[in-house]
Amino acid sequence: MWLEGPWLEGRLLRRYKRFLADVELADGRRLTAHTPNTGSLRGCAEPGMRVWLRDTGDPKRKYRYSWELVEVRPGVVVGIHTGLSNRLVREAIETGRVPALAGYDTLRGEVPYGRERSRIDLLLEGPGRPACYVEVKNVTLVEAGVAAFPDAISTRGQKHLRELTEMVRQGRRAVIFFCIQRGDAVEMRPADAIDPAYGRALREALAAGVEAVAMTAAVSPARLELQSEVPVVCPPL
Repeated sequence: MWLEGPWLEGRLLRRYKRFLADVELADGRRLTAHTPNTGSLRGCAEPGMRVWLRDTGDPKRKYRYSWELVEVRPGVVVGIHTGLSNRLVREAIETGRVPALAGYDTLRGEVPYGRERSRIDLLLEGPGRPACYVEVKNVTLVEAGVAAFPDAISTRGQKHLRELTEMVRQGRRAVIFFCIQRGDAVEMRPADAIDPAYGRALREALAAGVEAVAMTAAVSPARLELQSEVPVVCPPL
């Protein structure tokens, strides 16, 4: 996926009110940018971190600039725009980089389903096989090589796991896909210390037959692309 610019590079001053970030550019100018991420951005929003803002070019927006990339340590750039995760996963499936999800004829996004009035991120269908419901989760938290989700309490995430479990019970296929928008993870785990309820719900869903896939991404101001699958590990509680 090519990332549209132009880009402005700077240093993060602070992230606040969840959707706002103050950034100082190299020329000394200070801008307030929109933050397209509802999570805590734990480990990705420390003052002084190198960041990139995308100029939307839209004068009607209250905040014209969008904070989308951050360098958490030298050489490790993280994509924080949660809205790109579905596109990333869709691109990877369509180009054959997710063997577990290969062989379907059609792929649709944002399809209504479930008892709790949800929308599935991606629905894969093909003759002679059960429909496959794919729920995508954007992951930015990595500590000591271990990616973790969520980075804040996620009751919505628990609902999605219940919906996926119900699809399996109805004879369909269901997948939770962890889209890790950075390249330094070697495995994926539930963030039990942050949201133990989500960790329990994930384990229950996997035990019921929901599948889990996790992939890391190559991230730069030019391109964002899923590259490597990593194991999903759920240690006993």
